[in-house]
Amino acid sequence: MNQTASITSRKAVQTKSASVGHATVRRIKGRVMTGLMYGCAAFTVLLLVGLLGYIFVKGLPEISWQLLSTKPSVLKDTIGILPNILNTLYIILLTLLIALPLGVGAAVYLTEYAKNRKFASIIEFATETLAGIPSIIYGLVGMLVFVKMLGFGTSLLSGSLTLVIMILPTIIRTTQESLKTVPQSYREGALGLGATKWHMIRTIILPSSLSGIVTGCILSIGRIVGESAALLFTAGSATIIAGNLIEAYTRGGGTLSVALYIYAGERAEFEVAFAIAAILLIMVFILNCAAKLAQKALSSKYN
Repeated sequence: MNQTASITSRKAVQTKSASVGHATVRRIKGRVMTGLMYGCAAFTVLLLVGLLGYIFVKGLPEISWQLLSTKPSVLKDTIGILPNILNTLYIILLTLLIALPLGVGAAVYLTEYAKNRKFASIIEFATETLAGIPSIIYGLVGMLVFVKMLGFGTSLLSGSLTLVIMILPTIIRTTQESLKTVPQSYREGALGLGATKWHMIRTIILPSSLSGIVTGCILSIGRIVGESAALLFTAGSATIIAGNLIEAYTRGGGTLSVALYIYAGERAEFEVAFAIAAILLIMVFILNCAAKLAQKALSSKYN
């Protein structure tokens, strides 16, 4: 009996030691993984801060009122980017005015109305494929379709329509994923109270999905502002200030990203290129903040 009790106690001690050893290994692995995650996050933040800091240190001292408020002149030997700033804002405005309703409408149809799931999956596959196409291909297609075939010529209108096709997949996918996060009980409750489907979508589903819509808008603004390859083929690189909106959209013009490419890649004027890069970052930050403020205003309106 004593021998059996001693064997049992030894096994219990061994089991306890093994469990303690496994717990120690798990704690070590957990701490290592936590450290790796913190390290990755810190590296990402440092990379972002370093990149932004380098651009601002190089670019901000080169920004002047003359650079921001004039157009380039060969006779006066001056450099100005006012036409490029205006062209960028024109293209952002028209592209979002066309792409946002189309993208949100397509996402609502795919999520709420589409009954043929096979057809819906084909559309989703097409949008994912469009998102992976290089921008230079969009530029070539835009030049052939909008500039040549439809006769819009090299203009901001052609560039905006090309960018609409480019950012549609982003808006559709982000909006669709946001719509899917709305609880099904919201839909059932609204329909059970007698609301029509469109009234339910307009007053409950879309307000609950504002964060995803704004995220798609912010990502789209970033792609619009940073695009240069497609716009070189469709919008051109002119630096003429138009007298009105109709004239602006019917003639060619270079955006800030196109000007950045020209000054850095063709003229080797890196001081101006860094100044344009800093202005682009500031512009994107302001537009993103405006989108977030619009989201908060709309959310407070519906809540």
